[in-house]
Amino acid sequence: MIFKYDVLVIGGGHAGCEAARAAAKLGAKTCLITMDMNKIAQMSCNPAVGGIAKGQIVREIDALGGEMGIITDATSIQFRMLNKGKGPAVWSPRAQCDRAKFITKWRETLDSTEGLDIWQDQAEELIVDNGTAVGVKTQWGAEFRARAIVITAGTFLNGLMHIGKTQIPGGRCAEPAVYRLSESIAQHGISVERMKTGTPVRIDARTVHFEDMERQNGEVDFHQFSYMPTPRTLKQLPCWTFYTTAEAHQTLQEGIADSPLFNGQIQSTGPRYCPSIETKLVTFPDKEQHPLFLEPEGENTAEMYLNGFSSSMPLDVQLNALRKIPALRDAKAYRPGYAIEYDYFDPTLLHASLESKVLKGLFFAGQVNGTTGYEEAAGQGLVAGINAAMVCSGGLPFVMKRDESYIGVLIDDLTTKGVDEPYRMFTSRAEYRILLRQDDADARLTERAYEIGLASRERFDHWVQKKECIQRIISFCETATVKANDINSALEHWGTSPLTGTVKLVDLIARPQLNVRNLAEVLPELKSVITEAPNRQEEIMEAAEIKMKYKGYIEREKIVADKMRRLENIRIKGHFNYEELHEISTEGRQKLARINPETLAQASRIPGVSPSDINVLLVLMNR
Repeated sequence: MIFKYDVLVIGGGHAGCEAARAAAKLGAKTCLITMDMNKIAQMSCNPAVGGIAKGQIVREIDALGGEMGIITDATSIQFRMLNKGKGPAVWSPRAQCDRAKFITKWRETLDSTEGLDIWQDQAEELIVDNGTAVGVKTQWGAEFRARAIVITAGTFLNGLMHIGKTQIPGGRCAEPAVYRLSESIAQHGISVERMKTGTPVRIDARTVHFEDMERQNGEVDFHQFSYMPTPRTLKQLPCWTFYTTAEAHQTLQEGIADSPLFNGQIQSTGPRYCPSIETKLVTFPDKEQHPLFLEPEGENTAEMYLNGFSSSMPLDVQLNALRKIPALRDAKAYRPGYAIEYDYFDPTLLHASLESKVLKGLFFAGQVNGTTGYEEAAGQGLVAGINAAMVCSGGLPFVMKRDESYIGVLIDDLTTKGVDEPYRMFTSRAEYRILLRQDDADARLTERAYEIGLASRERFDHWVQKKECIQRIISFCETATVKANDINSALEHWGTSPLTGTVKLVDLIARPQLNVRNLAEVLPELKSVITEAPNRQEEIMEAAEIKMKYKGYIEREKIVADKMRRLENIRIKGHFNYEELHEISTEGRQKLARINPETLAQASRIPGVSPSDINVLLVLMNR
């Protein structure tokens, strides 16, 4: 039987869910094909969303009209704003979620999305006609035809799990691997490679000695992921911190010979920034202890996630080592940690829209592009879903620049630099961090999303109202003056030097000891301006304050970004036969020919392409 759609999305993980919903919201008749409808948006590892730079990505997804932020807020059981001791450029929200409720909420969201169907099945073969992807065949014998296809298969493509010497085919614990689909894609000239990731043991909370750990509570202030009013309603739970011991290390060391990572069983590359416990022991042999975090899996379950103890060691080695840690001396496990190897496709063979350069109408998003993390996957999925719908409607590709979003940085890194290990986003990867703050993703992206029809009118109006309130506060602070007699006693109380005369209010806000909130307590006119905001007053105050305190840094970074944008506007694709350009280096010719960048700025970011190579291209373009 043949089913016809505008857009097919293969895989119901975080990338697939965002892609399917975005495509359907933009008017494309969409079908999401997933192996298990009951595990849509499964949090395969830690049921946590956000973190350093990842939290910024989720706020960008929300600003664009995606769902991850809203669903995270609705299912959060602990929220924290990381890096608050540093500047706002690196503040990053993170939430521990209820795993089961997160899945349920996503399922409800997809079921209520008009124009979106779900089909439970396994895609096995890509159908290609004259260089264009036109459909897939499934293991049930169904055939789906579409004008655009988004592959978001996660870790399922030829997935192989490892626990010691035991190897089990699968894409996740207790879920089968997908065979044939990789091969049917690769036969068209799309490079396929292998990567590895892992997950730790799950612990029964009833067997844990919490008295031997340090309690880590969440925050209950106004911060959240969504810019829309979606308050946290679930019970907020603590996490717990403690350390490994020398005795646990000795037990693990004795089992190293049976570790798949070190006995030659696993050949592929794992994530650099989320190493297994055995990798930590080998890499840092002199370190006597490593931090561990025990985190809840849900509001009403005893299952807990042991962050910091990812492992593929034999089952007995894992459990024996855990019991050498005082807090876990009587611990029982629900299941051991394991490693998994899977296929991914070379992301340099993608346009910035995430459409394949090899096959028209074929998009890739998530771990199949060599990334790791729910947030990176969801951001790619949203972009792929938007652009798949654009293919169907004849719209222009939706592409974000590096100075516009972390998602733009992520996709540019993937498509120009490629990957040799699972890619994880960090604030250090973005050269315009002060422009890509977690507080202003709506300022950067909501109007763009509204223009293409993804962000709702309600979201757009909410942003316009917020923007007006922020500007009112800033305008007031830039014009209002404060006299020494009116403020000096409060300044002394707050530990900052008193005034000797009259100053503009904005100059006081620039002081590190002061903020809009405490100044409003002693300046009635400022408080009056703030209360004009109908809702989310604390968020509006913080946004206005950041713009005032860091105005100089923001303006300087905008100047640098504007200069680079000029190179972004110089399109070079199709202008050169790089193999014939002997004026540039051999490595530069090879890299440029393989990646075939769209713009001069993109070419400048390709590893192996030197500044002198860019200068040669610029001279040739001027000719």
